[in-house]
Amino acid sequence: MRTSSSTHGPPSSPAGATLLDEARALLDRAERVRVRVAAAFRRRHPGVEIRIRETDLTDPTCGLRAGLVDLALTRAPFDETGLNVFALRADPVGALLRADDLLARHDRLALADLADRRWFRFPDGTDALWQAYWNGGEPREGPVVRAVQECVQAVLWNGTVGLAPLGHDLPGQLTVVPLADMAPSRVVVAANEADTNPLIRSFVRIATAAYRD
Repeated sequence: MRTSSSTHGPPSSPAGATLLDEARALLDRAERVRVRVAAAFRRRHPGVEIRIRETDLTDPTCGLRAGLVDLALTRAPFDETGLNVFALRADPVGALLRADDLLARHDRLALADLADRRWFRFPDGTDALWQAYWNGGEPREGPVVRAVQECVQAVLWNGTVGLAPLGHDLPGQLTVVPLADMAPSRVVVAANEADTNPLIRSFVRIATAAYRD
């Protein structure tokens, strides 16, 4: 097993705590923004019924290409062919680890520190850009998962590792250690290029304006 070197700093350093605090503040702000977006859209289009469809981790576009949804509020990267994609925010990412893992003692890690570990992976056929990002840009070995809860259980029961945005609430047995060399995870709203529904354009305008404020 490879452990991180002293160049990553001592365990529980103020720098690591600050990054986690910033991530939690970012997520708190994002929740407030979501509430504002929903309220603004209902106010502007009071007669429109909104239906929410939650999907698993195997389709980053949430059924957009299959025509199951009109809009996808999701994370990038993924194949954007035929889609209009608008960035809303970016969340820092870390390594999802069991709390008793030796690597969990460090305030930050690099992807190289996880090179010889088993990672959770998505099924064959999953969008290649999406798969590559959540595997840190390298082919990995490990259990195949389809849902967030399966990722959590793979880490808890088998010591598997993977990536997750910082700041989310986790079971006490898990932790997320910031990764120094991992690009942030972008939250985006996406729609099909061919869809000219004015309600879609209205939602995109409301969402992008709210996330800029």
